[in-house]
Amino acid sequence: MGSGSSVNANYRDSLQKSENAFKAAVLIQCWYRRYVARLEMRRRCTWRIFQSIEYACEQDQIKLHNFFSYLMDHFTPSSNKERDFISRMFVTGESFKEAELEKYCDYESIKVPDSYTGPHLSFPLLPDHATALLEAFKQKKQLHARYVLNLLNETRKHLKQLPNITHVSTCYSEEITVCGDLHGQLDDLFLIFYKNGLPSPSKSYVFNGDFVDRGKQSLEILLILFAFLLIYPKEVHLNRGNHEDHMVNLRYGFTKEVMQKYKVHGKKILKMIHNVFCWLPLATLIDQKVLIIHGGISDTTDLDMLEKIKRNKFMSVLRGKERKESSGNVEVQEIIEKSKAEADPAAANKAEPSLPLQPQPAEAPSMAKKLELPRWVRQTVQEQMERCRRALDVSESEEDEPTCASMVSLADGHRPRWTHQEEGKQILDILWSDPMPQEGCRVNTVRGGGCYFGPDVTGKILEKYNLQFLIRSHECKQEGYEFCHNRKVLTIFSASNYYEIGSNRGAYVKLGPDLVPHFVQYQANKTAHTLTMTQRISRVEESAFRALREKLFAHTSALISTFKAYDKDNTGRITLSNWAMAVESVLHLGLPWRMLRPQLVRSTEDGMLEYKSWLEDLAMEQRSQEHIQSSLLEVIYRNRSNLETIFRMIDRDHSGLISFDEFHQTWKLFSSHMNSDLREDGINDLVRSIDFNKDGNIDFNEFLEAFRLVKQSQ
Repeated sequence: MGSGSSVNANYRDSLQKSENAFKAAVLIQCWYRRYVARLEMRRRCTWRIFQSIEYACEQDQIKLHNFFSYLMDHFTPSSNKERDFISRMFVTGESFKEAELEKYCDYESIKVPDSYTGPHLSFPLLPDHATALLEAFKQKKQLHARYVLNLLNETRKHLKQLPNITHVSTCYSEEITVCGDLHGQLDDLFLIFYKNGLPSPSKSYVFNGDFVDRGKQSLEILLILFAFLLIYPKEVHLNRGNHEDHMVNLRYGFTKEVMQKYKVHGKKILKMIHNVFCWLPLATLIDQKVLIIHGGISDTTDLDMLEKIKRNKFMSVLRGKERKESSGNVEVQEIIEKSKAEADPAAANKAEPSLPLQPQPAEAPSMAKKLELPRWVRQTVQEQMERCRRALDVSESEEDEPTCASMVSLADGHRPRWTHQEEGKQILDILWSDPMPQEGCRVNTVRGGGCYFGPDVTGKILEKYNLQFLIRSHECKQEGYEFCHNRKVLTIFSASNYYEIGSNRGAYVKLGPDLVPHFVQYQANKTAHTLTMTQRISRVEESAFRALREKLFAHTSALISTFKAYDKDNTGRITLSNWAMAVESVLHLGLPWRMLRPQLVRSTEDGMLEYKSWLEDLAMEQRSQEHIQSSLLEVIYRNRSNLETIFRMIDRDHSGLISFDEFHQTWKLFSSHMNSDLREDGINDLVRSIDFNKDGNIDFNEFLEAFRLVKQSQ
């Protein structure tokens, strides 16, 4: 009896312990799930902050281009000097014939000194040359300017022979590796080659654009990819991205990088790179089933049109299109005047009027000459275009040279008469667009360029061209890749730690003959491997909120005005709900401000915020880094990126200095927009006052300081 009671007691104890253990496990599990959920919420908020700020910056870039396009449209040059300045500053890409471009770059005249210890290149390139290039860049060595220009020249020759849409087959290799954005992060490219192998006859690659900008080794990435492209032209394929655009490079760092690394020959290298960019193919098609484009599609995307477009015309797809059409009208007017001058020899002896020309009545060719009309038109157009080139000092375009795209047009018997704007929109859409979960297609107001396309648009394009799915890049993803639209659209992004160390993985995708995607993810930064998930999220979160506070501080004046509109009684306090609405109405970032409030607003009283003290705290945080008045610092924070872009647009030779003449012409351009009547001596006094060190040029620090002093006086 006693032993039975003991057994029952032990049994009850064991049951109680088991129950307690089970409850403890459930409690731990619930706690862990809440912990992970909170981390995930923080991660998503951080991600939204980074993306919103990034896209807002791209909006600013396009707005700036639109502003300069407006100035161009409303500025009438009054002399050959002004006309030359405008043509250099705004004409869409200065084009050269191949011989002229080689003469301009003239790499053969550049001597390689005996002290040079970097790699030596000879053409045609061999695999050993590419390997030597990789090793040199790992050791932080620099390729000599002669070899850079030679490599770029050979790359350009090769790209000109390629179609707009490259057709690739898995029959010739076991698998094809597709890489997304690299953005100047050379370590990511090294890691891809380490894990996946170097390009070879059995290892094909497609690099889907955005090789440059933001990172510090964009040029090295370009040179490596171009070298492998020349060595393995059937195995290495490059698509153009939205950052392969010289206007975008002005803002996001690539132009500055090249000029810092090659101070003597940087201008020639940039000129050649920009010419190479416009020859990059627009898309790649694998086995006629998988379309690879950088950005996306729209409801008007036409692959047949894309195959026939002369892609080299678009050195920048951000340029205004109306300008080109209006310039075409000027050419027509000049042709009419030319024909009249030929009909009237006396008129031909008169001095040619300066641009812009007024339309004059034309004398048509006589009936006896109607059969010779085509020859008359050709001769007139050619002579007039040559005269315009001499007047503008612009070399003849290479569009007349036979290319793969032009041969496609000839094979079709005739080329459809698409407008320049229609062609530009096709390229803009595939380089700048993003997918969205909703149906339909609408303008991408977040980026400011391209469109948002829904699953229905994807389905129609896939059905129309008998495709299985699309691969695109253009957007940073936390895991390096992401499916959407019922797994019909795959985003691949290869730049790890894009926003901050630990912010995201990089990835590439491999496709075999079955076209089933296999992903490889990685972290190129060693520090990221040592961080726990909590440490990684905290580090990225700190960086995101620092950037957001800078953004808030840059709009202090607008925020105060908006807060006062909510503060009817002028108490200096507003509700947190009104604070959230006011901040969004000023910044337009689409962020969950109520959720972000605890990280941005440290203390509140009775659910009310003293907004003046909050803004003062923001100012103190920024002033600790810059010893400038907060009001001036606010303006500089808000405008610095635009100011730097404007400076580099004026500095056409990328010397880092603006000459007095360049500043003089630019001020006249601005004056035409601002209706400012400043005389010549006034402009000269202005430019001399900005030249603080009196060296006859204006550098960026002087440019920025002048802007600061003007704001301070206001």
